[in-house]
Formats: sequence, C-alpha cells, structure tokens
Amino acid sequence: MRAIIQERYGAPEDVFALKEIDRPVPGDGQVLVRVHAVPVTGSDWHLFRGLPYAARPVTGMRRPRNRVPGLELAGTVEAVGGDVRELRPGDEVFGWYGGTLAEYVAVPRDQLVPKPANLTLVQAAAGPISAFTALQALRDRARIRPGQKVLISGASGGVGLYAVQLAKAYGAEVTGVCSTAKMDLVRSAGADHVIDYTREDFADGRVRYDAFLDVYGNPSMLRCRRALRPGGTLVFVGGSGGRWFMGTDRWLRGTLLAPFLRLKARVLVHKDSREDLVLLKELIESGKLTPVLDRTYPLSEVPEAIRYVREGRARGQVVIAVADPA
Repeated sequence: MRAIIQERYGAPEDVFALKEIDRPVPGDGQVLVRVHAVPVTGSDWHLFRGLPYAARPVTGMRRPRNRVPGLELAGTVEAVGGDVRELRPGDEVFGWYGGTLAEYVAVPRDQLVPKPANLTLVQAAAGPISAFTALQALRDRARIRPGQKVLISGASGGVGLYAVQLAKAYGAEVTGVCSTAKMDLVRSAGADHVIDYTREDFADGRVRYDAFLDVYGNPSMLRCRRALRPGGTLVFVGGSGGRWFMGTDRWLRGTLLAPFLRLKARVLVHKDSREDLVLLKELIESGKLTPVLDRTYPLSEVPEAIRYVREGRARGQVVIAVADPA
C-alpha cells in the first residue's frame, strides 16, 4: 500500500516521501480501515518539524515516533480483528489515530464511530480533533450558558469555525475575530458579529464578554482584561511563538496573573474522546454543526496542502483525498 513516510523532522517538502509499505493486519480490538480522507491543519506544520521541543518526549526525541504522519481519518472498514462486533466490513467510519496518511490503517475500535449520515467521507474527515478542541473549550473550560456573550479569536480557522457553530448551538451571542478576507466565512458559520482585527480592536472596552476563546493568539493579559467583564473566563486554546514551548509558557503566566485582573483563566488540553465524537456526530446530523471544507489534495501533494494552510489561504478545512470515496 502507499503511505507518506517521515524519517526525520523538518519541512514536509524536505522530509516526506510517498512509499510502498506493508498493509497492516488488525489485531484483537482493532479495525482495518481503507482510508479515504485525512485533514491537515496549521498545527500539523509544527508537529512535522518536531515543535515545540518540550513535546518531543511524547512525539519522539530525535525523529518522529510515528513514521507515518496524520492524526485523523474517514474511511471504510475493510476487516475487523477479534472481539470487534460493533463494526463490520463496508461500514463508513471516522475517528482519530496516529499514522493515517496511508491507504490502510489498523485503528483501535474505540477510536472510530460511524460517520454522520449526511456527510461524505471527505466532509467527515474534516477535523474531528479540531471539533473536540472547540467543544471542550466551550463546554468544559468556558462552561458557556445561553445568552452569554462569547468572543472567539482565530474564528476563521479549523477550531474557530467549529467554535462559532458550537457556541451558537449552546445559545450564546457570538463575536468572531478574523482578517478582512475571511469575515464572510465567519458570518456564514453563524457569528452574530465579526471583528476585522486589521481595522478594529476587540479590546476597546465598548463590549465586554462573558468568555473569550483565545485560539492560537497572543494578546496581552491586559487586552484580555479589557475584553472581558469582571469575573469573565479566558480560555487558552493552543499557543504561538517560541520553539521550546510554542506559547504554552504564556498559559502559566496568564493563569497566575488572572486573579489579580479579576478574571478566570483556564487552559485547554483537549482529550480525544469517543463519547464526544458520538456527540459531534449527533450535532452534525441534526444540522447544528457542519464541517467547512475548502479543498482537497491527493496523497502525492501533502506538502503542497500543508503549505497552503500554513500561508493562511485556507477558507475552511483542507483534506487529503487518499482514495476516491466513490
């Protein structure tokens, strides 16, 4: 079978190779999936380069622990291992696993669920982990309630577009922050208000929010304070800057400083969860959540897809079409 192989850290165009490798055999509790589609995100670029360095004990010290990159997938069940009864060959599924940029992958059964009935396999692949992140940030960390005002920075990205839709589903009044070119995209996701960060300051104090999802941003804590009402909740979602910690050191400083600014600061480290994947499936099938897909690339053009996302051109999720779902 064909797979993307990465033997060392570096830019994808330098370290990725499309090779023939053995097809995996599912063991007990595993499902062999014929992969149809895999998403790529902006954070993948850092992962492929081995950043941040502080994460290397998990991702691999000198080289990637997983030779095959990719963390999510949608596809068709090809075969099942022992003790697997809930899935059968031919079932269409989506989920997460390390090593998905390949034509076949053996995935633990508890990391897969049937794909939403109203989505194609390519649409279903568009970011389960991004959706986990948005859901857990809003529900578990911000603990939003109907009628609250929620501010979302990075609202045009993979996590941000899911966060806008989920916040609306929870009954919040949503303001998204993005660039001029992507304001219509954020509005189409359901945002009540959109702030163009090149022309307006979300922290000018004219509106105070109950919760602020800082998605891969880096505003000062004083600006966050001006954007939030007293007692409001700031949720750090990802970080940027610095090869060692990628902004996670800011989480610690922000958490320590927040009580003195009359804020609650909470850090999100998302958890891959089958229960949450089932919930997201239900929200998609009910029409409350829709993956936003920009374009697809073939398996042979993974570096080009990552570059397109990295340059900020994507208007929604970018997906690698490993195989033709038809």
